[in-house]
Amino acid sequence: MNPRRKQRMTVVGSIIFLVGGAVALMLYALNQNIDLFLVPSEVINGKDGVIPQTGQRLRVGGMVVPGSVKRDDDSLDVTFDLTDTGPIVSVSYQGILPDLFREGQGIIITGVLEGANKVRAEEVLAKHDEEYMPAEMAEKVKGIKHVKPSGAGY
Repeated sequence: MNPRRKQRMTVVGSIIFLVGGAVALMLYALNQNIDLFLVPSEVINGKDGVIPQTGQRLRVGGMVVPGSVKRDDDSLDVTFDLTDTGPIVSVSYQGILPDLFREGQGIIITGVLEGANKVRAEEVLAKHDEEYMPAEMAEKVKGIKHVKPSGAGY
């Protein structure tokens, strides 16, 4: 092999190595920010045969079970239950809830699985419109009706 060809191969090999390393670093960084979206029945029964593990970050979407919201008088701790079509997942959250949060409301939480049916939420997002629901959640929550709040001008 002549020296010129050897130099080209070295440059091409170096470029491939650097691009591969950059892609590997990006995937590693993104892996820490990827959250699975599940509904409560998938948290308990698993999705596609895979059951979430304790300590895993995930997003859970469902309806707040009426009568399940319990607030601590001395702190910002709140616990409530989420459901879709059957199983219930208990959620604990410390912080200020969104203004639209209420019982019977569709919400999405981001948090860490602490047990088979218990999630510690880090973020709570409330649905802003009664008619809107993400397509993947609408398919899984068929049959659950939204409970309108009393005295909200309806």
